[in-house]
Amino acid sequence: MTEFKIIAKTFQGLEEVLAKELINLGANNVEIGRRMVAFTGDKEMLYKANFCTRTAVKVLKPIKEFKAKDADEVYEEAKKIDWEKYMDVKSTFLVDSVIFSENFRHSKFVAYRVKDAIADYWREKSGGDRPNVVISNPDLRIHVHIAEDEVTIALDSSGESLHQRGYKTATVQAPLNEVLAAGLIMLTGWDGECDLIDPFCGSGTILIEAALIAQNVYPGVFRKEYAFEKWKDFDADLFDRIYNDDSQEREFDHKIYGYDINRQVVQIATNNVLNAGVKDIVSVEQRDFYEFEQPLDKAIMITNPPYGDRITTDDIFDLYETIGKNLKRNFVGNDAWIISHHEELFDKIGFRPSTKYALFNGSLECEFRKYQIFDGKLKERREEGLDIKTDEERRRNLKFKPHKKNEDGEWDDRRQTNDEEHYFKSKPFKDRDRSAKELPYEEEKDRKWGKDSRWKLFEAEDEEEAEIINRHLGKWGDRTIRANKGKKRDERGDSRFERGNRDGEQRERFTDRESRQEARKSFFAGKGTKDFGERRGSFEGRRGERDERRPRRDDGRPARKFDGQKGEGRPFRDRKDGKK
Repeated sequence: MTEFKIIAKTFQGLEEVLAKELINLGANNVEIGRRMVAFTGDKEMLYKANFCTRTAVKVLKPIKEFKAKDADEVYEEAKKIDWEKYMDVKSTFLVDSVIFSENFRHSKFVAYRVKDAIADYWREKSGGDRPNVVISNPDLRIHVHIAEDEVTIALDSSGESLHQRGYKTATVQAPLNEVLAAGLIMLTGWDGECDLIDPFCGSGTILIEAALIAQNVYPGVFRKEYAFEKWKDFDADLFDRIYNDDSQEREFDHKIYGYDINRQVVQIATNNVLNAGVKDIVSVEQRDFYEFEQPLDKAIMITNPPYGDRITTDDIFDLYETIGKNLKRNFVGNDAWIISHHEELFDKIGFRPSTKYALFNGSLECEFRKYQIFDGKLKERREEGLDIKTDEERRRNLKFKPHKKNEDGEWDDRRQTNDEEHYFKSKPFKDRDRSAKELPYEEEKDRKWGKDSRWKLFEAEDEEEAEIINRHLGKWGDRTIRANKGKKRDERGDSRFERGNRDGEQRERFTDRESRQEARKSFFAGKGTKDFGERRGSFEGRRGERDERRPRRDDGRPARKFDGQKGEGRPFRDRKDGKK
C-alpha cells in the first residue's frame, strides 16, 4: 500500500513516549514536534496508530499544506481540494481549527471559511446541492492547523479524543486523563515486572491503564467507533484483522493495588475495573494513606495525590508530610513516582527526587518525580547501582559556592554552571566588596560585634566548615559562632541550646521527646502556668461572662451600634426590603 504523511497529537511532555510507540508499530520517518509526532505509513499504520497507541490524543491525515496570510487565501486553497475523494454531496462534515498566528485572530472564522469553500465546491459540482454541517457524529471531520502563515488541512481519523477509551462507567471530580495516566506509567519504565500500587486511585485510571500495559492489551478494544470507519476508502477486513489480533498479549504474574479513603470513589473504581475486564489482577480497597503498610513483595508506586485545590492548606501540607513519612517507613527498597502541581507540596515530602518530568495535567503545569526509597549506607546503595549523590556532590551543585580566596589572596565569589564560571556579587554584610579595611561599614561592624566576630570565620579553609558556618549565620546569628569558636567540629553544640536564655542560663539539651515533654511540664508547674486545656477552659468561661454583660435588645439579640436610628441595626437584607 502507498505510504503517506500522518500526524499524531499528544500532550506536552509525552512526545518521546509516543514516538517510541509508533516506531514499535512500524512507523517510518518519525519526527518529534511540540505536542505532536509526524511520521509516514500506509492505511494499516493509520489504523494501528488509532487502535494501539496509548499516548496519542488524535491521529490526523494531512491532505493539503500551503501558506496563507488571511482567511480568504485559505478559502481559495481549500476550494481547490478534490473533495470527491473523501466525501459526497450527501455526506455530513464538521470543521475545527487550531491557530497560532498573528495574521489569523479568530479560529472560528477560519473554520467558517473552510466550510464555505467545501459548500461552494459542491454547489458548482452538483448544480446547487451541498453537504450539511453537523456537530454530532459527522461523516467527515476536517482539521485546520495554522502556525504563522503555514496552513495544514487534514482529515481527523480518530473522531472523539482517543483518551475516551470506553471502559469507564463513571468518574470522580477532576479525573486523571487516560492518555496522561498511560504516559506516566510508560515514563517510569514499568512493564509488569513487579507489583504496582496507587494509594490515591480515584476512579482507577492508573490501575486500569497499568493492567492493560502489563498484559499488552491495546486500548482500542473498548472503543466503539473511529472516524476513519466512515471514510469512503475504509477497509473493514483490514481493521477487523488488527482488532482481533491478540498475539501480542501476555500473562501478568503480579498484582495491581489501588486504595482510596472515600467509599463512593472506591465503588466507582471497582465498577470501572470490572467493566475493563481486569478484575483478576487489580484490587481496589477503601484505605486511608495514614494506614499504608510495607508491601510484601517488590513494588512500584505511581500516584496522583490531591493538589490542594479543594483541600485546606494545612490539611494538604499534612497529607504530603505523611506521604514522605510513610514512604520512608513503609516503602523501603522501592521506587515511588508522584505527580503534583505545587513545588511547596513536593518540599513537604522531604526527599530529593532522582528524576523529574515536566507535564501538564489539564491546564495545570505539573512535575512527575521519582523518589528512590532506600535503606542502609551510601556505599551499599552505590554498589546496588542507585543514582544517589553524596553531600560533596550536592555541594558542588549548589547555586552559591562557599566563600574562598583566590591565589592573589582576594575574595573570589563564583557560581559554576556546567563548564562556565559566572561571577556575581554576594553580600553577607551590607557592602558587597570584601575589602574590610577600606569600608566604613566594616569599622562599624567591628565596633558593634568586636574584632573576633564572624568575619574571620569566613576564612575557614575547609569548604564544608565554611558552608556550615554560613548556614548557622543565616539561621541563628553571631552568638552561635562565638559559642562554638575554638571548638572542634564534633564538640560543637546545637546553637539553639548553647546560646542560653535572657537570664544567661544555659538551656538543657534533650535527646528524646519524652524528656523534653517532662521538662516542659515541670517548667510550667514551677511558673504556676496552667496547661493548654485549662487555659482554654478558663478563656471560654470568661467569654461566656462577657456575653452575659453585653447589652441586649428586646428580642434578646445583642445590641448594635446604630440601634435607635432609622434603617440601621437590622440585617442588610431587611433594609433592602424597606422594613423599618
